[in-house]
Amino acid sequence: MTSDKSAFGYAVGDFGINLYFISTMTWLMVFYTDVVGLAPFVVAGIFFVARLIDAFTDPLIGLLAERTQSRWGRMRPWLLFGTLPLGLIAVLTFSSPDTDMDGKIIWAYVTYVLFGVIYTVVTIPYSALTASISPDYDFRTKLSTLRMACAFGGGWIVSVGAQPFVGMFGEDQTLGWQVLLAIFALIASGVLFISFWTTEEEVLPREGQQITLKQSVSSVFSNPPLLIVIGIFCCGMFSFTVRQSLAFYYFKYNVGQPDLVPFFFASTLGLMILGLAAVPSIASRFGKDGALFIGAGITILSSFSFYFTEPTSIEWVFLWGILVALGGTPIAVMGWAMMPDTIEYAEEKLGVRADGSVYSMSSLFQKIAKAVGGSGVALGLGVVGYVANQPQTPETLDGIQTMFTLAPAAIMVPLIVLAWFYPLDKKMHDNLRGQLGR
Repeated sequence: MTSDKSAFGYAVGDFGINLYFISTMTWLMVFYTDVVGLAPFVVAGIFFVARLIDAFTDPLIGLLAERTQSRWGRMRPWLLFGTLPLGLIAVLTFSSPDTDMDGKIIWAYVTYVLFGVIYTVVTIPYSALTASISPDYDFRTKLSTLRMACAFGGGWIVSVGAQPFVGMFGEDQTLGWQVLLAIFALIASGVLFISFWTTEEEVLPREGQQITLKQSVSSVFSNPPLLIVIGIFCCGMFSFTVRQSLAFYYFKYNVGQPDLVPFFFASTLGLMILGLAAVPSIASRFGKDGALFIGAGITILSSFSFYFTEPTSIEWVFLWGILVALGGTPIAVMGWAMMPDTIEYAEEKLGVRADGSVYSMSSLFQKIAKAVGGSGVALGLGVVGYVANQPQTPETLDGIQTMFTLAPAAIMVPLIVLAWFYPLDKKMHDNLRGQLGR
């Protein structure tokens, strides 16, 4: 399946997925602290537990998906049956019962844990479809770029539109979030059904393949290129989590203008979307690892400049924020473009195609990074003395500034080291395809 119509049909599913992903990444912490009234240390616990449980469901879903046999294929039926439950639990996650604080905390734990599990049911098979759609090395970069364009589009809508929309509900912001997530659920369900109907699984396991649990595990842990990609994914997710989670706090308290948050996200994510157009050319000229070096370098230089910028210098705040985000663009794409190639590596070495295990293990470590990043931000806010909806101390403001600007730069250092050792260039992958007869 390499037609433009089918490629877009697949990619548009990530538009819907990111309505959920960016809602929880960017706004759930704000919802918990500033709407529900939970303390930062409590939120840190919720994020860590929920995301950790979510992460360890990934291998189970991956194992089940790659063993699924149906008239719709192995991965696609999970989209068909998981989409509607995902929409429902998303609405419930951005809700809070009219009870005492203990009841609100229990509700937050239960709903966010369930959201993570059902999110996994849909997103692991969806991501694994990339490897099943086409075996072509360059096409996978183009497909991943198109997918990220749709993902960033969904993220742009959430980041820019959520705050103004909820603000229309005045004091009843809980209702505002419920209505917004209900709208997102309808949209996301529609585009995920489009992905289901327009995709085909053309790259299939060898006929009669019976994959054992040991082979599934070996396809991950006896796969050095995959382990490197997993590390790259973790660094990218950690950096993105920190930036997205702290933006609201930075503009509300350091800058003193929370109304600028939608414009900041509009410009940063907007430039990321435009920057996607250059990613396939950069990867073609410099290699997938070279594209990572370029993105990480831009992020590091821009992050240090951002740190030394006064929050009152709005133009410079926006400039450095845009460049940090732009540096993250090839990082967001390359991991997804590299992942399918590691499946062929394992298949050639082990004789089995364990795409579900590969994607689920990658997702597991990404979610651990997300758990550490999200709970780390909440914990960091608690450590620096953050108190919701109150003037912050100079020490608290300095802590927010440091986390928001320098953390992304520090995370790029191990990413560069990992990219340096990535062995699967186009020539090596073409040899693998030849040995597999594709």
